[in-house]
Amino acid sequence: MLEPEPAKRGEWWRFATVDITPLRRYRDFRLLFIGRLVSGFGNMITFVAVPYQVYELSHSTLLVGSLGLVELAALIAFAMVGGAMADAADRRTMVLLSEAGLMAGSLLMAGNAVLAHPMMWLIFAVTLLWGSLDAMQRPSLDALLPRLVQRDELAAAGALMSLRGTIGMVAGPALGGILITLIGLPLTYMVDVATFVVGLACLFLMKAVPPPIDSERPSFRRVVEGIKYARSRPELIGTYVVDTIAMTFGMPLALFPAIAQGLGGPSVLGLLYAAVPAGSFLFFATSGWARHIHRHGMGLIVAATMWGFAIIGFGLAPGLIAALLFLVLAGAADGMSGLYRQLIWNQTIPDSLRGRLASIELLSYSGGPTLGNFEAGVVASLFSVRISVLSGGILTVVGCLACAAALPALRRYDERVWRAAQKI
Repeated sequence: MLEPEPAKRGEWWRFATVDITPLRRYRDFRLLFIGRLVSGFGNMITFVAVPYQVYELSHSTLLVGSLGLVELAALIAFAMVGGAMADAADRRTMVLLSEAGLMAGSLLMAGNAVLAHPMMWLIFAVTLLWGSLDAMQRPSLDALLPRLVQRDELAAAGALMSLRGTIGMVAGPALGGILITLIGLPLTYMVDVATFVVGLACLFLMKAVPPPIDSERPSFRRVVEGIKYARSRPELIGTYVVDTIAMTFGMPLALFPAIAQGLGGPSVLGLLYAAVPAGSFLFFATSGWARHIHRHGMGLIVAATMWGFAIIGFGLAPGLIAALLFLVLAGAADGMSGLYRQLIWNQTIPDSLRGRLASIELLSYSGGPTLGNFEAGVVASLFSVRISVLSGGILTVVGCLACAAALPALRRYDERVWRAAQKI
């Protein structure tokens, strides 16, 4: 059981609302939240604009799909470097500099889109740049949070940051499509540039976040040190394994265009893409109860298993409404899973190792969906779309239950026990 902590009399309403205490108490967290909220909209606008432009120029779905491979290659190449830098340099400065580089990429995309014949190679070059800078930025960004709020407010802060992300994922793509239609690609990219300006201003106003006292210069030895630490923590390995299983086998996003054809055509495609982040948004918006759960490992396993069951339901759904409902449930389960992963990572990893471990986490939660989309497409091409979705959901459930049996350290993890052990 997850053993929720009882709320005080008259405070039950807090179980059904997001806890905004970190926004009220911490100026730098507030600045980070606002900056990432605004720049996140720009990221999702570009998320729509780039594949649209590539398809308009080439009419090749292969080239559109290759964008993901370019991003994955950059992630693999630079994630560990970004983690080492996060443990050796000012984390705010790392995020600030990489954000400036990302903005420069959007300026290049806007300039390229103005040309009579936009250069395809430049689009792929900027995509590679974006992927590399994102891999360098994310470990520092993820390692910032525990330095901005108190330990007992990490659950609320994590929920708020995830809520911020889902807002962008739900509204950003829709806004991107509208902007492309109304003002064209060049100005759409410039909207992204404007959101970067807001994000940079917020980061500039934040206080410095210097590296840990025992930090050293980045080196291969320091990277290996982070990997060895992860291997010494079976509950951490468990979080990577469970998330990878759920995303590799139960990620049907690549099948949405084909599924939409049977549910009403292209007009419902956007609804399918929005349903999962909408479910995550609903979870985080009502996540006040989550801070009363202490068995985070079991919470993660339960959430990932729920994701699998929801994907099975999606595969069996007889119509659009049922399909959307199951995707919303899947999104809520994904939000719950993400929150408990963050808590295990942020509450137990030493500050001096947090950047390097964040790079491993980045490979876990970013690589899994890419592999999952590939797996879903292969199975669908060999059998059928429905079999691909159903088999993926079933394998996710079986895999998560197997992890619960094979990973007792994850299953038994209790943050109260961990906290008490650190005081001995």
